[in-house]
Order: sequence, then C-alpha cells, then structure tokens
Amino acid sequence: MRLSGRVAVVTGAAGGIGSAVVARFAEEGAAVVCVDLHERVDDIAAGISEAGGSAVAVVADVSTDEGNKNAVTTAVDAFGGLDVFHANAAVQIMGRLDETAPAEWERLYRANLYGVAAGLRAALPALRERGGGSLIVTASLLGIVGDPDLPAYGAMKGGLRALVRSLATAHGPENIRVNAICPGDVETPILAEFFAFQDDPAAARREIVERYPLRRFASPHDVANLALFLASDESSYITGTDLVIDGGLLARIY
Repeated sequence: MRLSGRVAVVTGAAGGIGSAVVARFAEEGAAVVCVDLHERVDDIAAGISEAGGSAVAVVADVSTDEGNKNAVTTAVDAFGGLDVFHANAAVQIMGRLDETAPAEWERLYRANLYGVAAGLRAALPALRERGGGSLIVTASLLGIVGDPDLPAYGAMKGGLRALVRSLATAHGPENIRVNAICPGDVETPILAEFFAFQDDPAAARREIVERYPLRRFASPHDVANLALFLASDESSYITGTDLVIDGGLLARIY
C-alpha cells in the first residue's frame, strides 16, 4: 500500500486518465478527492467507496480559482490534509492557429494552463502543513513536439513544463516535489476526438499506431501507474522534470 495514509486530489477525475488515476491511488491506500466539471464524477467516487476505498467527489470548474480552492478545502475537511495534488484536467480543441478563435484560445488557456497553476497554488499551503508532498501535472508529448492541428493545446502543455521547473526550484526546500507527465497518445475520449477530426479516422489510427515502437497507444492504466510512482516515496528524489510515457515514439527520427 504505497499511499497508505495519504490524501490525494485528482482533477479531471471523470475522464479516461483521471478515472484510472483515482482508482489506482485508492488501490494503494490513498483517500482520494475526485474532481471534475461533470457530475458523472459522483459515480467514480461511489465506485471506489463500494470497492472498499475512501473517496469523495467534487463537482467543480478547475479552470477557476474557486473550483481549485473548493477541491483542496474538501480534502482537508474530509480527510484531514493533503499530500498529493494531480492537476490532470484538460480540454482539447482541434484547429490550426489561424482557425482557432480567440474564445477557443482563451478556453484552452483557462483550462490547460491557468487552471493548473491555480490548482497548484491552492494546494501549496495544505502540502506545507504536511511537511511536503507531491504536485503532479499532466502535460503532453505535444508540449515537447508539434502537431499542426493542435498549436494552442501544445502551447499550453509546453507552458506547463516551464511551470513545473519553476515550482520545483521554488518549493524543493519545503520538501514539495513537482513533476510533469508527458503522455503520447492515450486511449481516451480526447484521442477519439482527434481521430474523428481526420478525413479517414480508421486509416489515421492505423498509420499513427505504426509509428510507435510498441505498436499500441497507452492505456489510461499505463499513465496511472506513472502517476502512482510520482505520488509515492519511490520517486522521493525526482523533481522538476518531465516523465515521458510514449511507447518509444520520441526514440525514432522518422
């Protein structure tokens, strides 16, 4: 039970990666606060409780300061503190730069960059009270490399990588570690949206999966295992870095 006695907040907990993360954290003994804008997060938390874990749901908009403060306050009130904050929530809007309306850019910024920073800011005082902890950010491979149809999304994810480094240097002396997970393609609704945007979704899927040395996309469980590592003491000397989980995609040149 690598997270026994720990309390974790996970945003985007009703999504593909988020729901896998809260389940994995609970399996390893953490009390989890499942946060999402969608009310189906209630079912996620209920399923964990029915399986013998400890979980509560918070329906909140974590693109706002208030939504993130609510999540942290719930963790402290329900479970007595906070040890792990995983800022995982994100939205994706397809379109090249000249096709991305200002309102869409603003939405991506609020959800994928500002909201993450607001969540980490809200979590810091609670982590200090526990003598340290782990802040985890779901960034993306698209914060490292480019996609012509996702420039705004990639810009926000790249910003998260810079944010992680700044916070790691600022809060390392407080025993607060800050790291980014950079997944490649993961079998989630967001990936399905990407392929639906293509002229021939089935052909695009076949073409792209063949570029991966492991010849498959990641499962949400794959990413959840990495989040578990970053939440646990097994990663106690890792901070301020990106952990790429991409099935070897970046290892090849063509």
